[in-house]
Amino acid sequence: MGVRVIDFTRVLSGPHATRMLTDLGAQVIKVEPPAGDMTRFTYPRINSQSTYFVQQNVGKLNVSIDMDKPAGVELAARLIASADVVVENFRPGVMKRLGLDYERFERQCPRLIYTSISGYGASGPWTSRRAYAPVVNAETGITKHQGDVRGGAYANDPHSHGDVYTAVETASAILAALYQRERTGRGQYIDVSMA
Repeated sequence: MGVRVIDFTRVLSGPHATRMLTDLGAQVIKVEPPAGDMTRFTYPRINSQSTYFVQQNVGKLNVSIDMDKPAGVELAARLIASADVVVENFRPGVMKRLGLDYERFERQCPRLIYTSISGYGASGPWTSRRAYAPVVNAETGITKHQGDVRGGAYANDPHSHGDVYTAVETASAILAALYQRERTGRGQYIDVSMA
């Protein structure tokens, strides 16, 4: 039996993590808003498709859900209930506000592995801060290191290390949780911080 992943992620860290799970054989269903994922509209483009979007989402199934509407939230809930793994990277509290957080599904779906990616984790003094890789790179010293390597001029990280490292850690944590679930029959909540 295969592993079904419901992917509520966008930009890079989440889509890259779920791309790795796709590459390993999981069925990944990417949930997008009705207008499409924001990275569908990035450049460069080939045949009117964003190469960035295609590279991060190849092999995934896509579904458009308007989660601003109750029917959309209920459809998302049905998808979550059918999943082995959920991955989301909204700001902490968004899935709870929608009624789609781990606590809702923990008893109903005890084998569910629910993963949240955020800048600074689901709890703590910085939990409400937004984060993208350049911010995390600066706060963790990667930007300074890049500047040191380039003769002292600070520069944005062209490889988005903050996102890529987070994606690798996320995919690794999910694989470990799947292994543990095989031994115990229980899923778990995974909280991944970019910082």
